[in-house]
Amino acid sequence: MIKEFLPVSFIRALRSPYHFLWAFVGALVYGFPGRRCSVIGVTGTNGKTTVVHALHDIFRATGTSIASVSSLRFKINDREEPNLLKMTMPGRFHLQRFLARARRAGCRTVILEVTSEGIAQHRHRFIRFETGVLTNITPEHVESHGSFEAYRAAKAELFRALPAGGFAVLNDEDPATVGFAAATSAAVVRYGHSRIALPGMTFSVSVQEITPRSIRFTVGDIAFGAPLGGDFNVMNMLAAVAAALANGIPADRIAAVLARFQPPAGRLEYIIEDPFAVVVDYAHTPDALERVYETLSSANAKLVCVLGAAGGGRDKWKRPELGKIAAAHCKEVILTSEDPDDEDPAEIVSEIRSGMISPAQISKRNSGGQVPITKVVLDRREAIRTALQDAQPGDTIVITGMGAQPWFMDRGGKKISWHEAAIVREELDRNHKF
Repeated sequence: MIKEFLPVSFIRALRSPYHFLWAFVGALVYGFPGRRCSVIGVTGTNGKTTVVHALHDIFRATGTSIASVSSLRFKINDREEPNLLKMTMPGRFHLQRFLARARRAGCRTVILEVTSEGIAQHRHRFIRFETGVLTNITPEHVESHGSFEAYRAAKAELFRALPAGGFAVLNDEDPATVGFAAATSAAVVRYGHSRIALPGMTFSVSVQEITPRSIRFTVGDIAFGAPLGGDFNVMNMLAAVAAALANGIPADRIAAVLARFQPPAGRLEYIIEDPFAVVVDYAHTPDALERVYETLSSANAKLVCVLGAAGGGRDKWKRPELGKIAAAHCKEVILTSEDPDDEDPAEIVSEIRSGMISPAQISKRNSGGQVPITKVVLDRREAIRTALQDAQPGDTIVITGMGAQPWFMDRGGKKISWHEAAIVREELDRNHKF
């Protein structure tokens, strides 16, 4: 290939204009549909999909013709298709084609899950974002961006693109979001455990209950409840509430929608609860993994954890961190393969395990402060089967990393159809123990 003979610095210099050009061509081919609708962009390290799905339901309940794109689905009003691209924010042509479809269906509002890599590749260009929602920022894609600060700066680009008449909905409690308010011309809306502050109006927030299966809180004098668990989902729901309030939707109507909200597949998804619980979750960053483990162990359940990390050279730094977190929370850890791509799964697992080996890292939150039982089962289905066989009544099996992703990216470019929850159910049915 020609690029093999070109200096790396030259290729890097061309990367941004190359992506910008294709973003322009994609928008041009489909008639710049993103400029003819009001777009809400949801970005952050974790929680984006949940917020997008909640906002779609909220706007749809008001009678709004709405479309949305998340890592799991494409949805226009009540009709949805799975996102099989293995890409949270679709490429320029896919995205512009969807926006054109939404326009033809009469949608005036579109909600997009926006990623830092999508922004770096200019996929957000030629789209009229009027509301930006920031869930949180913790280290991810650090290697591809070059640094955490560069990753953070990519997120900020969404808010720089907002117009003066738009809204920037910011997490009031995340120190990594400092400076985002100054970076935008839009009106700033802040949300957190104690308040939602809109321009000229502030609603008090009070959290009543958090369990692994449900949350309850109030916004002003309106009671909210949602059938999804964990404090991180309190913040996800508050982000959705804040964005909806900013766009003129009354709090009582928002509360009615969230009470019947169906959490996205693969996000703290319970498969069974007796004789032990089995939960599938997409958590694949250290912050997300710790929050999931903390939520599930809050009911004093002992955790049997199936854990891996993606290959392809992505975020190698986090692998020992994932191991360290698992050692602190799990009574048993089954290390397995997770989208190894072009890497050796055994080497990835070894890097995860390197974070587990120091007794000084073990927290008293796991089984008696002891080093957890650790097994290596590289075949992911077999690892799930092992967890089911090892679990005792009252335990919680936590299978993280894949969530509801439709493909398993194996070595040699092999793409395997995958449905983690269905595989768990198959293994449960095959095991006479249940």
